[in-house]
This record gives sequence, structure tokens and C-alpha cells, in this order.
Amino acid sequence: MSSIEKIDVENGLKNLIDPNHGLDLVAAKSVKAITLEGADVTVKLELGYPAKSYIPELKAAVEQHLKALPGIGAVHVEISVRIIAHSVQQTLKPHSQVKNIIAVASGKGGVGKSTTAVNLALALAAEGANVGILDADIYGPSIPTMLGLSGFPVSHDNKTMQPKISYGIQTMSIGYLVDAGQPMIWRGPMATNALQQLLRDTAWDHLDYLIVDLPPGTGDIQLTLAQQIPVSGAIIVTTPQDIALIDAQRGLGMFGKVNVPVLGIVENMSVHICSQCGHAEAIFGEGGGALMAETNHVDFLGSLPLDIHIRQFADSGRPTVVADPDGRAAAIYREIARKMAARLALKAKDFSSRFPNIVIQNT
Repeated sequence: MSSIEKIDVENGLKNLIDPNHGLDLVAAKSVKAITLEGADVTVKLELGYPAKSYIPELKAAVEQHLKALPGIGAVHVEISVRIIAHSVQQTLKPHSQVKNIIAVASGKGGVGKSTTAVNLALALAAEGANVGILDADIYGPSIPTMLGLSGFPVSHDNKTMQPKISYGIQTMSIGYLVDAGQPMIWRGPMATNALQQLLRDTAWDHLDYLIVDLPPGTGDIQLTLAQQIPVSGAIIVTTPQDIALIDAQRGLGMFGKVNVPVLGIVENMSVHICSQCGHAEAIFGEGGGALMAETNHVDFLGSLPLDIHIRQFADSGRPTVVADPDGRAAAIYREIARKMAARLALKAKDFSSRFPNIVIQNT
């Protein structure tokens, strides 16, 4: 008879906290099977978020932790990833080709929201997900420049547009459809219709995540996204300074009123590090993003430095995650992306596909 029991292994796994969402492996329902053969143990784990760079660390931690249990023999750990569609606003159904739409918002401009959105999309892809990014800033599209793309998208059927591909992610922007210097002098309804068309008329190809880079503020486009586009979650980008936090609070409040869960807050430009001497200075203040998260009972996903290289990489069409994948900033983006996706993985699943469509016909 084995001296180690299944309950012993399960209790051991309860002591291992996944730093990406803060829950233990059992509470997060990541443990799918525990098999005993004598004293030897096989544990099968399943993560609900992309974690290519984290899986080796998790596997080593589980093995090390279980090997310390009395009476245990060999430990074998198998880890897989399964990304599912999560619930959206009650009146809407998820997009047929997109499992999860995540909005990236800010209360005001100039906080580095688009740079953050692009790098988070690339980070999710680097972690193993199938990712797209939709540039919802109709008046000032910046995604084409940041991803080094230009030119009109291709249409194979004269009805839908093929997303333009950059660094493995699918992209769409109004910037592909108008000349670079052409001003978008449109009233709100025209801009919101354009956003809906960009989402609906793009032939997205089986995306796990579609990152939507929203324009700053809480106007027509944000309201359209919140009410008419199926969104699984949102993140708020801010800087530590008070004026940015005041506006970011409005953005957070907007998502709360339309029942879109806020997955967390990202603090950008948190500290400036001099490229010459290495001196660190919090020129926009410090701790504002974390305090905002604590006050509003949402997660603080992480902070990014005010780094000239992040700006240079974005302007050159090679964002940080692809231009310097082994650098500190890229590691922070990947960590934030994992946390964002992991927190979404804890949200309710989408069950709409289980219910049949009811059609009433006159006979």
C-alpha cells in the first residue's frame, strides 16, 4: 500500500500560489488529474492563459514542492494551456472568430496607452496565444506606425478585409484605409460606425485575444464598445501623476457602469532611469497606480519605466517585446500580459454556444 495518498498531493498543491492571479493551483482549478502508481505521482495541470515563459518555472516549483512530501517517490508534472471564451455583456454574444476581446483604455492622452497595448498584444503572442489588435482610435491611429505597416488591406471576397500581419499578430486600423496625412473630420456616429465595421468586416482568424486600443477619454467610441461590442474585460493605463489618475478613474467608472470587468491597472512611466548615469527619479510621482487599484478593489498588474528605448522602438516599427525580447522592459510586458490573461481566466465562461437558436416561422 502506498504511503502517499492523493489527498496529500492535493494539499501540497494548495500551498503553491500562482503569481499570475494570486490563487493556489487547486482554488484556481488548474489541477486536472493526480495519478498514483505506488509512491510515484503524476500531476496534470491546465492553465487558462498563455504562459510559455512561465511553464518551466511552474513545473520546477511543483516538482520541488511535492518531492518534499513524506513517502513520495518520483514526481512527474504535465502542464498544458487551454484558452476559452469568457462571458461578455449580457445582451451580446462573443465574436465567432474571437474568444476574448480586451479593451485597453485611458482617461486621457499621452500616457503611453497605444505603446502599452501593442506590446501587450505582442507579449501574449510570445507567451503562445493567437492574438490580434484593433486600432479603435479613429481620429489618431498609431498602430500602423508602431508595427511598421502601411497600405490597404487585401480582400479575397470583396466583402471582408484580411487583417494585416506583423510579428505574428493580426492587425486592423483605419490608418490602413486613409492616407497618412489625411485628417479624420468625422462626427461621433461616423467614427463609431467605422469602429464597428473594422471589427465586423475584418476576417479575423481564430483569435484567443483581440486587444482593442481605445482612444483616450470616455466618449462615443468608448460607449459604443461598451454597449455594442462583446468585451470580456478591460485594463486601464495611467501614469502616477494626479491629473492622469483623475481621468483614469473616470474610465474605470465607465466600465463599471456597463458591466465590463476591469482586469487591472497598468502604471506607465513610473520611474525615469537616466541612460547616462543610471539615476532613477519618479518625475511623475510614485505609487499612484497601485493606490488607485487598491482604492477601487481591482488588481494592479504592474508598472513600466519611462525609458527612451521603449519610445524609440515603437517609433521605428519594432516594439520593445520584439526589438529587445530579453530586456527588462519586455519581461515586464510579458508579466503584465500573463497577469491580465490569468485574471480573465478566472472570470465566468461563455455558455452561449450551448443554447440553441430559437427560430419562429409561420406555417
